[in-house]
Amino acid sequence: MFSKKTVEDIDVTGKTVLVRVDYNVPLDSEGNVTDNTRIKLSLPTLNYLLKKNAKIVLMSHLGRPKDTVEDKYRLTPAAKELEKLIGRPVKKFNEIFSQEIKEYIKNSMKSGDIVMLENLRFNAGEKKNVKEFASELASLADIYVDDAFGAAHRAHASIVGVAEFLPAVSGLLLKKEVEALGELLENPKRPFIAVLGGSKVSDKILVISNLLSKVDSLLLGGGMTYTFLKAQGYEIGRSICEDDQLQYALDMIELAKKNKVKLMLPVDIKVAPEYAENAEKKNVSLKEIPADWEGMGIGEKTTRLYKEEIAKAKTIFWNGPMDVFEFDRFASGTKEIANAIAGSDAITVVGGGDTLAAIKKYGLNDKFTHVSSGGGASMEFLEGKVLPGISALQDK
Repeated sequence: MFSKKTVEDIDVTGKTVLVRVDYNVPLDSEGNVTDNTRIKLSLPTLNYLLKKNAKIVLMSHLGRPKDTVEDKYRLTPAAKELEKLIGRPVKKFNEIFSQEIKEYIKNSMKSGDIVMLENLRFNAGEKKNVKEFASELASLADIYVDDAFGAAHRAHASIVGVAEFLPAVSGLLLKKEVEALGELLENPKRPFIAVLGGSKVSDKILVISNLLSKVDSLLLGGGMTYTFLKAQGYEIGRSICEDDQLQYALDMIELAKKNKVKLMLPVDIKVAPEYAENAEKKNVSLKEIPADWEGMGIGEKTTRLYKEEIAKAKTIFWNGPMDVFEFDRFASGTKEIANAIAGSDAITVVGGGDTLAAIKKYGLNDKFTHVSSGGGASMEFLEGKVLPGISALQDK
């Protein structure tokens, strides 16, 4: 149950509404948006506001500029893409705040108009949550709507600072994200299985330990598994490994036993003599990993065992690839696991940048119950943390 007020719980009719969106989208060398998913996800909230004849003031970050203007990070491509998707003009400013912008919004905007401020991270006050900067942003509108779940774990001026100056409510995307992820933690249909991959154990430490108190089975793949294998005494060759996490890996194996969670690790892996797309490939058991080769992903038998476990699930959470899926030659684990989860009758929730890239690569975008737009935010939520962007909003 979502406990915060949403845009549907307050009167926005004819009001000027400041909307924090997550338009941190990839651009090509020509400055064109190459994946507009995040912009599309904001449309339900924007269309609701348009239906209520609101004036919409959009703000977002893009990339990682160093607290100053960098032309390659301007939001102009995102504004153009939104125009195409929403079918109406979007006036884009080349500054974040000025008296001219304030006057334009107050005197020249009409109901149903949309304007977009420049990249928030061009101002050092954004990441530092400087009160004066938040106050300037808030002075542009009557109401604040946060629809940027992907940035909800950041205590930035546009996310928590503005909420001190304006009535602050959730957008429809933020609500949907919190409800989908909250359901996993609070009331999952069982068996509940989590499939975690990716290269680093350290990125998933808190998620693994929190999920081990929630799930029935935890399936691990990708680069992080070599740390677990080395901790158990296996030769892992030149595979990626975090030696400072070996004890943690053993602790998690013990916690799984204590909590009666079925923790599944690879029984075989794909290896190569070098990290390269066309490298020689072998499928070997854990006792046969050559000392001068490196792991490239879960093996054929592991993939089969994982698919059998996935078939039993009623709820599945997946974050992180099972192998070096960027190289087609080594991508079979990720591809087969993705298809198994997509084809399941279970409630399926997926998240994380690499995971989204994988499901896009295999044409599976619309095959899951919920695809989370927030990588870091969804991970912190599943760690059990209170996200600043959510706690800053008004309670129902």
